[in-house]
Parts: sequence; C-alpha cells; structure tokens
Amino acid sequence: MSAMPMTSFTWHDVNSWHLGIFPLILLGTALLTYVVATGRVGTWPRVRSVWFFLGLLITFLATQSVVGVFDMAYFSDHMIQHLLLIMVAAPLFALSAPLDLAYQAGTPWLRNILDSAPIRFLTQPLVGFILYFVFIPITHLTSLFNAMLLHEWIHHIEQIGFLVVGYLFFRVAFGLERGRTLHPGLRLVFVMAAVPVDTFTGLALAMSSKNPFPGYRHTAPLGSTSTSILSNIHLGGAIMWIGGDVLMLLACIPIAVAWVRFETIRTKELDAELDAQGL
Repeated sequence: MSAMPMTSFTWHDVNSWHLGIFPLILLGTALLTYVVATGRVGTWPRVRSVWFFLGLLITFLATQSVVGVFDMAYFSDHMIQHLLLIMVAAPLFALSAPLDLAYQAGTPWLRNILDSAPIRFLTQPLVGFILYFVFIPITHLTSLFNAMLLHEWIHHIEQIGFLVVGYLFFRVAFGLERGRTLHPGLRLVFVMAAVPVDTFTGLALAMSSKNPFPGYRHTAPLGSTSTSILSNIHLGGAIMWIGGDVLMLLACIPIAVAWVRFETIRTKELDAELDAQGL
C-alpha cells in the first residue's frame, strides 16, 4: 500500500517522529550485537565503537525523525534521507569495521562464512564500486522509485540497500578491514571516480521537464500541484548533485591524510634501508 497524502510541512513539524517497530528492532539488534561482540573481543578500539554508534544514530534520525515522516511526501526530503544513509551512516559503519569485529568475536562457523568465496567476492573493490555506480541511478531514475512510492515495503528494502551498498563502497575507500585493499592513492581515485554518478543523477533530476514519478500524485502533500511537485523534484536533484559531491569530497579528506601518512612512513622505511646498506 502507498502512503496516504499528508499536510504540507511547516516548521512546527520539525519535532515530528515516525517510530516504526521493525526499524527499531533492527537498530536495537544491531546495537546489542555490536556491544556483545566488543565484549567478547575485549581489546576492540573504542573509536570504532563510537563510529558504529554514530552510524546507528544517523540511521535512526534519517528514518524515524521528521526526515522519515515526510520522506514519501517530498522528493527533496527523500533525497536528504538517501544522502544521510549512503554518504553519512554507511561511511561511519565502514569506519567501525563490523566484519573484522564479527571475525574476531565469532565462532569458527562464522569465520568460515566470512572467509567463503561469496563474501570475498562481495567485498572486492570492483564489486563495491560497480554496486554504487549502478545502485544510485537505478533507485532514482527508473520506475523502481515510483514502485517505492506505491509500496512501503519496497521503500524499506531500498533504505537497507543504501546502507549495504554504501558500506561496501566506503569499506574499500577507507581500507580498514581485512581482505583485499587498495593502495592509499588508489583509494582516493576510487572515491573520485564515483563522483560523476551523483552529479549525473542529480542533474538529470534537476533538469527534468516533467514529473518522472507519477506515484507522487498519491503521496504528495494535500493541495500539491503538478508544478509544485516538479519544483520539489528539481530541488531534490540539486541536493543530490551538490550535496552528494560535497559529501564525497569530504570523504576524500581522511583518505588523503592516510595516503600522506602511508607515503611518509614508506619514505622513512626506504631511507632506513638505504642507510643500512651504506648508500
């Protein structure tokens, strides 16, 4: 079933909440699982736990706060939610290294799963890049978005998809977890190469001459006109274009810092080797 039309947003709605049992159960289970796992490991870096808790907080705000209340009514709000999930929460989860934690705290059975061919394939750098490069336009420029407007369960799957795809992409970008990684310099290229997909998707929406999502006739606020819906889609496209590019560039900062540190350490090691050889 599609969401019912609602009244237009006003600043009095800022404190509105949309608390769903299923999302709260998922978030609570993730929190409990992470805490229990860190307790089993015993020496887990505290900063990684902080990243995970922040990721859960951003996910909660993106789906249960006022952003989640109006995500089916305004395309611009929906786009804010998507950016929060895939470019804020997902990178935070990547920084928390959940697969490493699962490997260290898990049973031999779980370790075998994490070492299995499907998991190794899924965590390959190229797979993470392709998933991101394909997922963004498919979920914003095809009929899948309209189906999401008409069926709430598709919307929930889409939200989970943003977290999963974002995590698989940024785990490669940050290179903290076990498995195949890229040279720090290539990680920067990896992220920058994905920027055009956000730009293209945002521009395509911002330049739409007609409403590409007929489902908004059923979910847009009461009294919305075709012109107001199209204007909001243009705004959402601008948010994807500008906001997405800015967040990607911000993600490049720690990657660049890590690259500089890597090269500095490598230079010192080479100098030490040359000194040892008397060169």
